[in-house]
Parts: sequence; C-alpha cells; structure tokens
Amino acid sequence: MEEFIYGGDYNPDQWLDEPQVLEDDIRMMKKAHINEVSLGIFSWALLEPEEGRFEFDWLADIIHKLYENGIYTILATPSGARPRWLAKKYPEVLRTYEDGKKAKFGGRHNHCLTSPAYREKVRIIDAKLAECFKDDPAVIGWHISNEFSGECYCSHCQDEFRKFLKRKFGSIEKLNHEWWTTFWSHTYTSFDEIEPPSSIGENETNGLIIDWRRFATYACTDFIKNEIEAIRSAGAKQPVTTNMMYEFGGYDYAEFAKVIDTMSWDSYPEWGIAESDGKAALEHGLYHDMMRSFKDKPFLLMESCPSGTNWQSVSRLKRPGLLKLAGIHAVSHGADSVQYFQIRQGRGSSEKFHGAVIDHTGRDDTRVFKEVTETGALLKEIAEIKGAVGDAKVAIINDTQNKWALENSQGPRNCNEGYYETVHKIYEALKINAVDVDVIEESHSFDGYKILIAPMLYSLHDGAEKRIREFVENGGILISTYLCGVVNENDLCYMGDIPYDMTDVLGVRTEEIDALCDGMKNSLLPVEGASMRLQETDCEKMCELISLKGAECLMTYGSDFYKGSPALTVNQFGKGKAYYIASEPDREFYVGFLGRIIKEAGVVKLMESLPEECDIASRVKGGKRYVFIENFGREDKEVKLPEVADMLYGDTSSKLPATDAKIYSIKA
Repeated sequence: MEEFIYGGDYNPDQWLDEPQVLEDDIRMMKKAHINEVSLGIFSWALLEPEEGRFEFDWLADIIHKLYENGIYTILATPSGARPRWLAKKYPEVLRTYEDGKKAKFGGRHNHCLTSPAYREKVRIIDAKLAECFKDDPAVIGWHISNEFSGECYCSHCQDEFRKFLKRKFGSIEKLNHEWWTTFWSHTYTSFDEIEPPSSIGENETNGLIIDWRRFATYACTDFIKNEIEAIRSAGAKQPVTTNMMYEFGGYDYAEFAKVIDTMSWDSYPEWGIAESDGKAALEHGLYHDMMRSFKDKPFLLMESCPSGTNWQSVSRLKRPGLLKLAGIHAVSHGADSVQYFQIRQGRGSSEKFHGAVIDHTGRDDTRVFKEVTETGALLKEIAEIKGAVGDAKVAIINDTQNKWALENSQGPRNCNEGYYETVHKIYEALKINAVDVDVIEESHSFDGYKILIAPMLYSLHDGAEKRIREFVENGGILISTYLCGVVNENDLCYMGDIPYDMTDVLGVRTEEIDALCDGMKNSLLPVEGASMRLQETDCEKMCELISLKGAECLMTYGSDFYKGSPALTVNQFGKGKAYYIASEPDREFYVGFLGRIIKEAGVVKLMESLPEECDIASRVKGGKRYVFIENFGREDKEVKLPEVADMLYGDTSSKLPATDAKIYSIKA
C-alpha cells in the first residue's frame, strides 16, 4: 500500500446473523477513509467449529466484500484463544500455574506454548488459512496471535526449560557456578533437579529467575516461529507481525524482532489520568521509538483507542482533537499505520464498553466518528511520508534483560530501583532539547550514534562493554550512570574493579553505593574551574562513591560523610569522551546537562526551544526531513518554524494551537 495503513481490529464474526451490519460498516469505513482491517484474531471456534472441519467461506466472503470497497485485510492466526473442543479433547494444552494447578477453559492466552498438541493444532489451522489466502490480493499481511503473555509451569515446560539450560551452560557445574548455588547449599547435581522459580519453591536465586524469563521468551519466540513456518510452508509470502505491549517485562521483545518482518504494538496512554497529556505523550513516544529502533525501520501502531478504554482504572474520554493528535504522534515517531481497537463496538462480554470507531448507536455523526474521519483524511494528505525512517544520532539503552537483573538484585534499593523512571527522565530531557532519540537494547549496534546514554547498565551481555569501549574510542560521547557494569548476564558479580572492563573508559572506579530512603536527598555541587560549569542540583535514590582514575571531576556531593567526593566526571578516551553520573539528579539538571552534550557532539536540534507539553520528532525519506511538532497542552504555544519549511499540515505562523500539530518538510 502506498498510503498509511488506517483501520484496526474488526470482528464481523460477531454479527454473522445480521448481514446488514457489514454493509453499514463498509459504508462508514469508506466514509472514514479506513483502508484496512485486522480480521480473525479470535475466530477459531468459527473457523474450525469441530476438529478437522474448517469453514472459511464466511471469512473469504467478508474479506472480498471489504476488498471490493478498497479495504485490505491483515489476517490473524487464531492462536490467541483456543476453541472449547480443543481444550476438552487435549487438556494438556491448558497452562499449569506455579502452584501446580491446571487452568480451566476460559480467558485467552492461558495455553501452553510448548505443548506439542497445541502447536500441532495451531500449525494445521495456520497452514489451512495460508493455503486459502496466500495469493489473495486482499490480504496484505499476517498478524500472529495477539498480545502474547504469561508462563506455563507444566511438566513439559519444565523439561524444555532444563533442555534450554543444558544448551546454554553445557554442564551442571557451569550452571552452579553462574547461579552461585553454593549459597544456602542449593547446589544442583543434575539438570533434572531444576524447577522454575516460584513462591512455593526457589525464588532467591536471581540467575534462575532471569534464565526462566529468557526461557519464557525463547518458548514464545519459538511458538511464533512455528506459526510463521506453517504460513510459509503453505506458500504465503505476505509480511508477518505480532502485536506487543508497552512496559511488558515478561518477554524480551528484541528476540521477537529477529523472527518477524515488522514490529507492531498496542498503545493505550492514560489520557486525562496521567500527570498531564504531555507527560503521557512523552511516555508513549519513548515506546514508539523503542518499537522503531528494534528493526531500525517503520513499525505498525496495531491498536489504539478511538475513545475511552474499559479496562484502565478510570476510563476517560479523549478530549476533542486528541484522537487525531495521538495518531500524528505515532506517525511522527515512525509508525506506518494508525489502527484502532475496535472498528465496531461489541454488544456483550468484557469489551462491550471499550471505545470504537462505530459505537452501539451505529451512527456516523458521532464526535468520535467525525474525528476518525478527519484523521483518515489527514493520513491521505501526508501519504508521501510513509516509509520514511528515523535518523537519530542519540540513543538510550533501555534493556529488558538488564531490567530483569535489577528487579531481583536484592540491594541496594528493593522498594523501587527506579530504572524505568531514570530512562524516562533522560528521554524527556532529550525531547525537551528537541532531538530525535533511538531507544535500544544492549545487543543493538552503536554505530552511527554521536551520543550513547547507558543509565543503570547493571548487567552486561552481548559484549556491550567491548562495543561501548569501541564507541568511545572512535569518537562517541558516552553518558553512564551509577550501577554500571556490576554483574554479568547471570547476575554473577564481577571480581575486581567496576564498572567492569570500563574503568579506563570512564576514568573512575566504583567503591561503595549508598541507598537513600524515599524523601531523602543529597546535592550535586559544581567544581570551581571545571571544564564544564553546571548548576547545583538535588539528587536522590542512590549515591555512588567513586574514585578518580584519570577522569576530571565536574561535580561533588554536598552533604553526608562523602561530602566533597566526586559525583559527576568526564574522561577523555581515544577520540571520544565518557561522562559518569554517580547519583540521580532531577529532570531539570538533565535538560541543561544534555543540552550541553548535544551541542558538544554537534547533534542538530529540530528546534532551538521546545515548549512544555509539546513533542517534536522527524523522519527522513528521499532527501527530505519530515518534522512533526505536537501540542498536547490545553493552551496555544509559540514555536519558531524554519523559513524554508514546506508545510504539509498546519500553517506557517508561530502559533501552535492546543491539541494540534504542525507537519512540515525541510532538506535532510
């Protein structure tokens, strides 16, 4: 498709006994400029009402009626929720919980992802669907399952976990060493003795906990591969995706990225609930950037809500203009689609009050439908942007496996180590400085960046320390913080000086770390005559005590027994520089500090000064840089546009209206 994909989840199988509903929906979708729907996500019971009897005619009829009206289909595999007959005949497909209890039929994603029976039944129906629609021009992609989540503790999963560990470690002696099982006499004598972590068993060995999460990721990724192989073996060549969720720590999405063609995710900000809509936009901008960065190419916004959800603690409506602005925001950060859950509101069950393009009234003159239509028209107007890529020169490492290790490290802070808070704070400061940002995992290449920020890089894996060394040596600017390079991938502490293999790069050595209680603060004081003059600031959460090993001290602590000791340093290493922040300063400090670093690195800002409650991002294509400025506040803002801007949306004035945006292009 040359245009942006615009549509979302559609469930016409709920209305098969009312054919007029489909006719009405098609008419309204065309009016709203909708050109795509995701079909069949939860349709297994209709597609295969009993084992081996497949009924696809109703689905084909709907797909072709939609196509005749200019609406394409992303066809889902139905593995997200199995039919009752399958669970009844093959009870082993249902999950076992950590306490040994077996799940009953119901809900969704409570099946075992390693179950041979479930994989075989999924493979069969996937292949049948692919055989039917592999050459159908109406089908432009495959949506593998839906929002994978959860873990299974059945005997088969435990056996597969042991095999996974044996492949990783090779010997039980190696595993015992890496998990440090001599502590509390928890040494294993064979892989057969290993059980998953649980509240009624082993839950203090962090290496076990981390590897169980890696196994859960492996099992899910392998399940996705099983589905993709079924589709491909039947001859289907359309691209595949699966929809992910924000801040979902159960799986490492970097592994998913290796097996699917396009990243996609479901974005549901708490509009009107968070501190401000601007804050919510920045939070989800980070996740948009993360999804784009996984594969360094555009992603799909697979789900968003046209109105209010029904599952958040309080389901607030989007205020006027926010629906369109949220769509623009996703596109600005790299989305090649704006899709909603859902097209038509269901009449019953748990999501009957979830927002929809077409609500229970079935009318096309509602406020929401009008905004959906306006958004569709805008996406058609800016279609030239589709396919444009990111061009960030700044990256933040936001690593899932590092987060897993920090969560259960048992010290120095157990109440809230603040990893995501720090990542978000730094991201906000970068966006206030009006630069594009990639949000990457440790395994991602660092090539092409001028600034690399590594907050709380506690656990090192995929040779990150060596690649960081090369990055700085070759002229990059590194900003690292406390809790850097403490343990390996299995949470085994490094012996000797830390940050591991980076003390010469950073020019400092960590000696101790003091954890502050909530509400406690210290301060960071600028050093007179230092090469960078910074403003005094408060700091909290943790204060690391470091000694200089060649670095210059820029700031010191203002109180406690470590008053006057280094707290922020800079070190020249090779052609580059490495900064080390030993505590947790506030956002305002990061705004000023990172502003200085951005200037020092020669990173071009998209705008000199970005107002509060606003966001700015760009995409590059065909020698053009497309710049998006969005105002999520409730008052108009003043912005200065370049004189050479070619406007695609909005005018050339300095006024940026509340809950609106400007889109323009300049020479890249």
